[in-house]
Amino acid sequence: MRIIAGRFRSRVLTAPAGMATRPTSDRLRETLFNVLAARMEGCAFLDLYAGSGAVGLEALSRGAARVVCVERAPAALKALHENVARLGVKESLRVEAASVAAWLKRAQGAARFDVVFLDPPYDEDTEYERALGALGGGAASLLAEGAVVIAEHRRKQHLGDGYGVLRRVRLLEQGDAALSFYEAEINP
Repeated sequence: MRIIAGRFRSRVLTAPAGMATRPTSDRLRETLFNVLAARMEGCAFLDLYAGSGAVGLEALSRGAARVVCVERAPAALKALHENVARLGVKESLRVEAASVAAWLKRAQGAARFDVVFLDPPYDEDTEYERALGALGGGAASLLAEGAVVIAEHRRKQHLGDGYGVLRRVRLLEQGDAALSFYEAEINP
């Protein structure tokens, strides 16, 4: 696993041992960041279910000003901390060791994010509903104006077209994976 582009291009990342964490493939990360390219410079990026931090670190490499990675699995946290230390990005990337649900409740109103990426374990289907429901509801205060929320999921798994104020605006499928892009519909 490596950083694909930007200032850390080709830097190798540590991945957690075992099969509990499924890293986002290089190809899918490249597709994701090609879509997000215009949004990356100076953005605030939230990586939920961060695993090794590959997506959040890619965001930093491509110009994000601030990244928060939320992860609770001990093996993934170990790899994430190693990757942050190896790249020397402790000032611009914060690791939150917590469940996503607990962190979303605690963080409401604390900061705003331009891009939110979530990639729960595929076997934990309820995590999609829980995280997207929170981001479209009580935790919507974490979303900056014009923010985008992206969920990585199995291609055969169908996520809802909407969660509270979030509406799906794009679906990209690649191999067995898919990316659902949501934007907030907030009425003035």
